[in-house]
Amino acid sequence: MKLSDSLDLAASNLRQSMLRNSLTTIGVAVGVASLVAMLSLGVGLQRLASRRLKTSGLFDTVVVSSRRDLRSFNREQEIKGPSPLDSPDLDEAARHRIEKLPGVLEAYPDQRLVTELRFGTKPHLTMVAGLPFSAKDNDGFEGMQGRFFFSPTAPEAVLQKNFAAELLDRPSGKGEVTAADVAGPLLGRQLVMRFAERTAANAGAESVSYSVVSRELPLTIVGVTDLDPDSLRGAGRARVFVPEALLESLHTVESFDSRDASRATSGRLLYTTLIARVAGTGKVDGVEQAIRKMGFNTFSILDATKSLRRFFTILDLFLGIFGSLALTVASIGIINTLVMAILERRREIGIMKALGASDQDVRGLFFAEAGAMGLLGGVLGVGLGWLIGRAINLGTNIYLARQGFPAERIWTMPGWLVGFSVVFAFLVSLMSGLYPAARAARLDPVQALRYE
Repeated sequence: MKLSDSLDLAASNLRQSMLRNSLTTIGVAVGVASLVAMLSLGVGLQRLASRRLKTSGLFDTVVVSSRRDLRSFNREQEIKGPSPLDSPDLDEAARHRIEKLPGVLEAYPDQRLVTELRFGTKPHLTMVAGLPFSAKDNDGFEGMQGRFFFSPTAPEAVLQKNFAAELLDRPSGKGEVTAADVAGPLLGRQLVMRFAERTAANAGAESVSYSVVSRELPLTIVGVTDLDPDSLRGAGRARVFVPEALLESLHTVESFDSRDASRATSGRLLYTTLIARVAGTGKVDGVEQAIRKMGFNTFSILDATKSLRRFFTILDLFLGIFGSLALTVASIGIINTLVMAILERRREIGIMKALGASDQDVRGLFFAEAGAMGLLGGVLGVGLGWLIGRAINLGTNIYLARQGFPAERIWTMPGWLVGFSVVFAFLVSLMSGLYPAARAARLDPVQALRYE
């Protein structure tokens, strides 16, 4: 039997039992829709997390810390690295060595301090962080109101939107305030930062002593950003950002400084943490390995994304399993439909065999019917899954808006998922047709013609 004849006959048979075959096809469509909706949600959440990480500017940085601080970012580094007593100091010399490593663009200290900022006559206690001048290329500053620092040492400040709202005595709530709402009254005005400066009081051959002097520094507000406090590299939980070179030149006494003893005895500047900016994410791993060989602990966002990717892989697996349950039920419907077709068409099958149709021709006929239902159900299911995903995304954004949060795209249907879903539905339908096709092919034509 020619392929075209088998397809024409299969289409004719499907039309004869239109209602039953349509219901079976709809069952396949519902199964595919559930699979598509589940996997699209998993893909969307994964891409949402990736977008948040990419806009933070963390993908091209390596956080370096001294083992002498008894801090480690993972257990493996504690086991493989040198002991804290044998590890080198994270000082200015180490900083220059790190900057000379292949692939490293710059290395700067993670500088933060909690201090008082006076706006007008009202004081505000908050955390100030230093940002390198290279941070102006960070994607997170694309929507900033105002501008970035004029120079690496300019006495200027960029405010996080919630702190800007606090300066204006406006409630920030949960994302209710945007940078555009508060930038106008603040840009160009001044903040006065009060801090304690460490100055050398007496320098001898064996020791260095210091005195602490209270200082004030006027800062011009040049920008307001929508970034969250934890979204910038090396500036976690800070709400005011100043040039890193400026902050380093102030010699402030940090409230969390663990380096006082070393400074007092040797006069050397020791860092608790350095941020190494790398020329591209592809070089991050090599830079990490080189820094670890120097005796320091390292951490990069790529280390964290390994666990994140593992989590989303497991999530996608479970979502795919649950989404496939409905498709499994639909495959049972295909089996039931085709078995009923065998009972109704025994005489037809007997006539076909009596006229010379082989067992393979009969099997091909039932496979064609099963494949047609699966293919059509797959296409309809992808469309239905797209509608479900859009509804989920719309409903989620309505809920987020009521809670005061910005809209997010938590659902994504990539092209590969569309193709995979249609092909998967087609293959499942063919597998569902195995038993009915084999049963039809085994029919004895004599017995089939005698069937009433």
